[in-house]
Amino acid sequence: MHPVTPPAAGSPAGPSFRTLAAPRRRILRGVVAAVVAAPLMFGAAACGDGGAAPGDGKVTLSIFWWGGEGRAKLTEDALALYTKKNPNVTFEKTFQANQGYFDKLATLTAGGNPPDIFQIDDNYLAEYAGRSTVLDLTSYKDSGKLDVSKFPKSLLEYGIVDGKLAGVAAGENTQGLVYNKTLLTKHGLPEPTTGMSWEEHIAWAEQVTKKTKVPGTQDPSADYKALWVWLRQQGKDLYKGKDLGFDEADVTRWFELWKGARDRGATPTPDVIHEGNSSDITKQLVVTGKSATSWVWVNQMPDLKKNTSDDLGVVAYPGDPSAQWARASMYWSVFKGSKNRDAAVDVINFLANDPEAVALLGTDRGLPSNMDLRAKVSETATDPAMKQSIAVETELAATFGPSPQVPIKGHSKVKSELVKAAENAQYGRATPAEAAKQFLAACKSAIA
Repeated sequence: MHPVTPPAAGSPAGPSFRTLAAPRRRILRGVVAAVVAAPLMFGAAACGDGGAAPGDGKVTLSIFWWGGEGRAKLTEDALALYTKKNPNVTFEKTFQANQGYFDKLATLTAGGNPPDIFQIDDNYLAEYAGRSTVLDLTSYKDSGKLDVSKFPKSLLEYGIVDGKLAGVAAGENTQGLVYNKTLLTKHGLPEPTTGMSWEEHIAWAEQVTKKTKVPGTQDPSADYKALWVWLRQQGKDLYKGKDLGFDEADVTRWFELWKGARDRGATPTPDVIHEGNSSDITKQLVVTGKSATSWVWVNQMPDLKKNTSDDLGVVAYPGDPSAQWARASMYWSVFKGSKNRDAAVDVINFLANDPEAVALLGTDRGLPSNMDLRAKVSETATDPAMKQSIAVETELAATFGPSPQVPIKGHSKVKSELVKAAENAQYGRATPAEAAKQFLAACKSAIA
């Protein structure tokens, strides 16, 4: 699932918006590959100067993002504020739901009609950067035109691909283990804590199952976020350079860990595990009452809380919390061939660092990247679940380790293949070793 899952886009939030319906049929992945042609078509523009700057005559910038009406309204307000302060700059705004967004972005880019500014996530950042589709923002950072001095170091670094700053974090996020506080209190059980080992977590979940008759923890063996953190705790990583950062033995151990948990009754049955694997954030097992915990992103707490009357708590994933990092919930990138690159970068700088703009955007795209402005937004947050997620992420920030490299090309396929292999092990269609072997073979094919 995507780290920030927006609601489906409905009617436009205002007359200045165009919405794009999801494609009637899924565009083949090969369409994405067509962006390789884009640098050839637009390279001449990219090699010139930065085009019109905010103060140089009339400038119209196209901007594209995913999200529903709520995010659209917030973004519209922030862009209107920019135009108010820079009257010569106006925007052509397009948004749509998450589903189909990257198919549409690939089509626009390959077809010669890319947006100047677009939202992207770590599933695709390396892929677009590797094809020279996004502008390297390093020179803007070095000159101070793009001010990232208030960003956490690891958050800034998580936008670097092959030494180039390919995207600027629109917000920060990290992994979170959400648990049903009401259920535990009712049965006199202790709450999980940050720093407990994986074995301790499974033993705790086993006791929760026995006492409450609700499985203690969702089985996260199909969840790439959990595998990634676990690998980093073993001195490995999800990726290393252009290759995988782990081997078959590592994945076998991971699958065996969760087979043991299932055998002990610490997790739900395979059918219920599958339900959790395939459901969106609003139907995770911790809110449907089918598990006492779910493995999510911290900023998804408000969406979870909207779907249950129970109190929820959130801690880091098990093991050493320094394996977690300041993850970009999503990025803003600039098309390399934009004729108005300087103005586009100035808009991104504004969205990250203007106090009024950051206050308007709030935490919709994660915690503000600018730490000084994040503190101000945190002080004014009113949603209890959001205040809780902000507090937890602020606490974890003190323990964050260095960021890993941005996922490489084929990452989306790696994630889906993990679900397939893990479910083969969960249903007993394969042993942990057999499932690991299948997964490694599929991964190598995906990243080739």
